[in-house]
Amino acid sequence: MWKKRVVAAVAAMMVVGLLAGCGSDSGTSGSGKTYKVGVVQLVEHPALDAANKGFVDGLASKGFKDNVKIDQQNAQGDQSNLNSIAQRFVSEQDDLVLAIATPAAQAMANATRDIPILGTAITDYVSAKLVQSNEKPGGNVSGTTDMNPVEKQVDLIATILPNAKKVGILYSTNEINSQLQAERMKAHAKEKGIEVVEATVSNVNDVQQAAQNLVSQGVQAIYVPTDNIVASSMPNLVKITDAAKIPVFPGEDNLIKAGGLATYSVDYYQLGFQAGVMGAKILSGEAKVGDMPIESQTNFKLVVNEEVAKNLGITIPESVLKEANK
Repeated sequence: MWKKRVVAAVAAMMVVGLLAGCGSDSGTSGSGKTYKVGVVQLVEHPALDAANKGFVDGLASKGFKDNVKIDQQNAQGDQSNLNSIAQRFVSEQDDLVLAIATPAAQAMANATRDIPILGTAITDYVSAKLVQSNEKPGGNVSGTTDMNPVEKQVDLIATILPNAKKVGILYSTNEINSQLQAERMKAHAKEKGIEVVEATVSNVNDVQQAAQNLVSQGVQAIYVPTDNIVASSMPNLVKITDAAKIPVFPGEDNLIKAGGLATYSVDYYQLGFQAGVMGAKILSGEAKVGDMPIESQTNFKLVVNEEVAKNLGITIPESVLKEANK
């Protein structure tokens, strides 16, 4: 009799063991491990903040929430801070790093060839020398691009201000992706017969003076690409332009909320979310970062700040309003 009891007990223990093993393998987040994820953000402003939140939510949507320790670091626009943060993540042997904005990704890529790095709020990974190609990055960097429809934005300026013949552009010389957008803007404006007056800045303290210079040269509008320095200084910019009754057409909708007039915008939260989903695939072992193509947004939302239009005395065409209110 006692032999039967022993056999039954052993069988029960085996069943429990099998059930426990099945439980540990369920889900995408692995078995009992706590993953270390570093997040380095270049500077604090709404677009980058939205991308950051999207990334965290994207990870959580795939089961990486309570089992992930996220180390949030903000460089406050300082290169030495970026380098220090990058070295910290390397020394702590993080499982994954999200770099928000091009300088942050470049600092991380210079610091390690081993830790998987995902980027977001980056316009062109190839020009920034972060990947071999968008289709097959090849190294330890991939992510999402915020390349916005520059040509459509120039067309939007011409639609809202059909008599505008001189348009200013304001951007940072420190960001290669801003330079790329500026070149595209100038080329398309030239095709449309619009003269472009260029003003560049190297830090936030330059923005106000650069805006005043553009105003003094008689520009009828100012275009701002997705530029982190200018985005951080949007209140200073619109303070000058509003007084001169000159509209600002930025590259993304967070700057519309801060006083810009209109744009076809990327969605930084969604781009961050996409990066989070990519991160989940890396942490779960489903994909290797070097094999993951750069992801982008294909649909761009038209956003108009009607209050700004009213304050500046600008009449928005009905066709534009109709599209923006879809």
